[in-house]
Amino acid sequence: MRRYSRILGTGGYLPETILTNDQIAETVDTSDAWIIERTGIRERRIAGKHETASSMAEFAARQALESAEIEAGTIDLVIVATCTPDRVFPSTACLLQQRLNVRDCAAFDVQAACSGFIYALSIADQYVRAGSARRVLVVGSEVTSRIIDWSDRSTCILFGDGAGAVVLEAADEPGILSTHIHSDGQYQDLLYVPNRNGLRNSEEDDQFLKMQGNEVFKIAVNTLGRIVDETLAANNLQKSDIHWLVPHQANIRIIAATAKKLQMPMGRVVMTIEKQGNTSAASVPLALNEAIRDGRIQRGQMVLMEAFGGGFAWGSALIRY
Repeated sequence: MRRYSRILGTGGYLPETILTNDQIAETVDTSDAWIIERTGIRERRIAGKHETASSMAEFAARQALESAEIEAGTIDLVIVATCTPDRVFPSTACLLQQRLNVRDCAAFDVQAACSGFIYALSIADQYVRAGSARRVLVVGSEVTSRIIDWSDRSTCILFGDGAGAVVLEAADEPGILSTHIHSDGQYQDLLYVPNRNGLRNSEEDDQFLKMQGNEVFKIAVNTLGRIVDETLAANNLQKSDIHWLVPHQANIRIIAATAKKLQMPMGRVVMTIEKQGNTSAASVPLALNEAIRDGRIQRGQMVLMEAFGGGFAWGSALIRY
């Protein structure tokens, strides 16, 4: 009998502190209207000094476990997608494992920037299908506010902090129908964060995010359009078969372009960008959790998730929830 994975439960966490566009405009040359027009963002959440990727991941994970109605001890694999880990090592997944008091199962991080959760979900699905895991906790958790230059108008308006989680379980029928992940390192200089301990450039003696926004936008729109076609073709589906689009929350214009590719009205696109900004690897699971909890996404419906980020790395996951 073939094994598949399905989503058993979801969870999310957002820090309490809200940073509005007007507050950002007090320190850089911008305005609320300018930011909303170009990004769709009105506010974002900022982690407190005591919060980390692992602490936020714990809140999201416990909510997902509660939603799934299972104990943490029944998890046999923990994967955390993050590009803002607590430590270089051990992995944030190991730190989360300790917080949840889960022993002896494998735990590791995935780093694919904003596409990290899709990558992690794809890996988790393969473990379940291969029979190597029965229940997998997959989390995207980011404190991107700590790698942002808050004097750089082009980037500081975009990002926020948070964590989202899902619990996967082995099933006889497909929940996750397919995942598709890609990368192309030739674009590495368009979106990246320098590392003082790695490749060092004397002109970049910091660890703040660098982005050539216009170039990233153009490539993201074209790339996400192609992966929509790839995902539909792999599953012999039509655009009309998709009930919901859950995109990475990077920019309202990128989201709208992907919806147009699917010929999908914006009312069937799950968007959290207005209140959360771009939470990198946390954005897709946060949006999925919100739409499931408020009743928009129902069991049996077809959901397409997609993301694009630094690398460039991009991916999609098609699920029947």
